[in-house]
Amino acid sequence: MYLDQEKIDKHISGDIFDVIRRTADELQLECYVIGGYVRDIFLHRKSKDIDIVTVGKGIELAEAVASKLGRRTKLSVFRNFGTAQIKYKDIEVEFVGARRESYERGSRKPFVEDGTLEDDQNRRDFTINALAVCLNKERYGELLDPFGGLEDLENCIIRTPLDPDITFSDDPLRMMRAIRFSSQLGFDIEPETFDAVGRNKDRIEIVSKERIIDELNKIVLSPKPSVGFVLLDKTGLLELIFPELTALKGVETKEGIGHKDNFYHTLMVLDNISRNTDDLWLRWAAILHDIAKPATKRWDPKQGWTFHNHNFIGEKMVPKIFGRMKLPLNEKMKYVQKLVGLHMRPISLVEDTVSDSAVRRLLFEAGDDIDDLMTLCNADITSKNPEKVKRVLRNFETVRQKMKDIEEKDHVRNFQPPIDGQEIMEIFGIPPGELVGRLKTSIKDAILDGVIQNEYESAYNYLLKKAGKLGLSPVK
Repeated sequence: MYLDQEKIDKHISGDIFDVIRRTADELQLECYVIGGYVRDIFLHRKSKDIDIVTVGKGIELAEAVASKLGRRTKLSVFRNFGTAQIKYKDIEVEFVGARRESYERGSRKPFVEDGTLEDDQNRRDFTINALAVCLNKERYGELLDPFGGLEDLENCIIRTPLDPDITFSDDPLRMMRAIRFSSQLGFDIEPETFDAVGRNKDRIEIVSKERIIDELNKIVLSPKPSVGFVLLDKTGLLELIFPELTALKGVETKEGIGHKDNFYHTLMVLDNISRNTDDLWLRWAAILHDIAKPATKRWDPKQGWTFHNHNFIGEKMVPKIFGRMKLPLNEKMKYVQKLVGLHMRPISLVEDTVSDSAVRRLLFEAGDDIDDLMTLCNADITSKNPEKVKRVLRNFETVRQKMKDIEEKDHVRNFQPPIDGQEIMEIFGIPPGELVGRLKTSIKDAILDGVIQNEYESAYNYLLKKAGKLGLSPVK
């Protein structure tokens, strides 16, 4: 079958495709656009990443195309892999020669040899990614769909072109990709393909942590991430790649009292927050906000089930989890740590008796992340009791107003004490050390507690009194 003229005009026309077509014909090479770009034509999604496969030398075609496109083109050649990439305007085009692949049991690195278009389609991960459209003039727009990928797109199905056990054993990352596509697109995984993931789950051990987290982050960023996490759990993959999350599963009952299933609660929080933001790290804060509940779960005959200090223990767990999963150990991790550690604080500020000091301290500690913290706290409301939800949301509005009023009055968000450590040393002629830190902290605490105003003169007078009690006086 051929694409209709509307699809051709919209998706495979323009200068980049025209140059590829003319160049391929001049070199007498069969040339096809294949994979995700073709899939997205039928999903009505825009794509700037184009994969070109040619029956012949892909690098030769890429070099000739780049030459015709001129100076605005950046060409990168990867001869060891037999591929080349062109960056033209805001488009990336990957060129490869059609290939046949075979794998050794202990490696994802295939043995590659030249092949036909059919060979190349056979090696694709899923039927919806094996679609190809011919770019040669005589067959321009012809769709080649040997595995029924178009039908699977219409039926919203993820299925492997060949035996799924072989497909997943050869390249176990494809198991993660199956779940990622299901989560991103809202597709079902065909039953035999799904069962094969469970049968081959242990093969994920040969995949690098970096490749796994790349796929997991795409699941986290999908419209409803819980879909992907439930599938990871059902196939047994989640326990292998993220055991701390599966440890949240289950409900224990004692004396007729049970706690909620913290695994499914976490997924609800993640879905809630995903409706409001596409920020990857705020979503990770949602995933990890209750991660320490298994470690802190206790039964108290008077209180029932408790999870005391799970926020502080969870904050300490974040670096270890990020390190093992090859997530960044930088300000992104510290941001997640901060939100995990603070996520219980806003609810404690609801009562009218809460002091301005407590609100100031939260504003100071959260800094510019206070709005994200409140977004996380709102998402953490998963009660099925509509009256309770309304009450808690009203309470949070009260907290927001308190914070707004105090911030307008005291300007404590991200503030630094008006007198720093260097000036303290100069005022009293003392060297660096613990005493300087104590004096600086005392100024900060006095401002947060409302003892003094957040301005220099008040801070200086307070410092003199505090230092005097320690036997210090200003140097002349």
